[in-house]
Amino acid sequence: MKTIIVTLTLILFSFVMQEMQAQNDSIPSSSKDSISIKSEFLEKQREKILEEEKVELKYKLERIQMRLDNKSITQEEADKLKKEAAEKHALNIENRIAILENKTALDERNGAAYRTSIELLGNGKIVNVSVNYGDEKKRAFDRRTTSDLVLAAGFNNVISDENSLDNSDFKIGGSRFFEIGWAWKTRVFQNTNWMRVKYGVSFQFNGLKPTDNRYFVENGDVTQLEEFEYDLDKSKFRSDNLVFPVHFEFGPSKKTEGADYIRYSTKSQFKIGVGGYAGFNIGERQKLKYTVDGDKKKDKLKGDYNTNDFVYGLSSYVSLGGTALYVKYDLNPLFKDPNIEMRNISFGLRFDID
Repeated sequence: MKTIIVTLTLILFSFVMQEMQAQNDSIPSSSKDSISIKSEFLEKQREKILEEEKVELKYKLERIQMRLDNKSITQEEADKLKKEAAEKHALNIENRIAILENKTALDERNGAAYRTSIELLGNGKIVNVSVNYGDEKKRAFDRRTTSDLVLAAGFNNVISDENSLDNSDFKIGGSRFFEIGWAWKTRVFQNTNWMRVKYGVSFQFNGLKPTDNRYFVENGDVTQLEEFEYDLDKSKFRSDNLVFPVHFEFGPSKKTEGADYIRYSTKSQFKIGVGGYAGFNIGERQKLKYTVDGDKKKDKLKGDYNTNDFVYGLSSYVSLGGTALYVKYDLNPLFKDPNIEMRNISFGLRFDID
């Protein structure tokens, strides 16, 4: 059953990836809104050029007037210099605006060559993926949805009816979790990026290392910790989940406007995400290492262990840039009734490679 769930989910995931890519690729750059924003951008750039040249001209005229007041030049020379300065900056304005308009037209006709690159430790990230499009594929005017790789790792433990984290049956430092997945991020509002929805698919691997030389034993419907007959060098129980996280992400972003595009970037910005996840348990395994009469033994035990098939919980992260403090908590008990209610809780770091 679990194998069927995983297979169907991966097939569905591949279709969703293709559909999302097609939607992102088909965003038009010549829509009514994009034409309006391009016009606004050009108008702002013209105003900027005018303001810069006016400030520069004003500064030069003041310097000429100071020389005249100090009698270092005559009135006739001052008038001539002022006229030359005015003509120069008028020509600067004309030429700069022409360059702006020509460059805009050139960019609309041509683009950089298509290039995809994957870098390790590039652009301040662990993994940096960049894609540039040229003539084969026009740049989308507005990318409202983006996607990225998600990695997370840290400490894992359980909270139960009988024990808290202070007197846990599992090693605090030795019990760990790992998560890897793919997430899409969609801007909620049309013209502002302060709120985003982040959603995707992830594999979670939650590990528990029992204390006091114990391991999990399945006796019918009951799964419990029992002492092992030999001294254990290692005792580790792992449950694997396939989940679909959804977070509402809040925080500022930097807006970049060009003649044929707008982009919102959350790079190096404060972000907070609040949400949860739901999915399926896809497997459990237990690893034991011990020594018998000088011989090292290693057992890998697979079984159902009476774990719940469906998993769901709450999660949140706070970050500055691409690294976040991350916490997740399973609302479902790890084991089915009539077992003791144990719920996974994890603390660690999350890396969104966006």
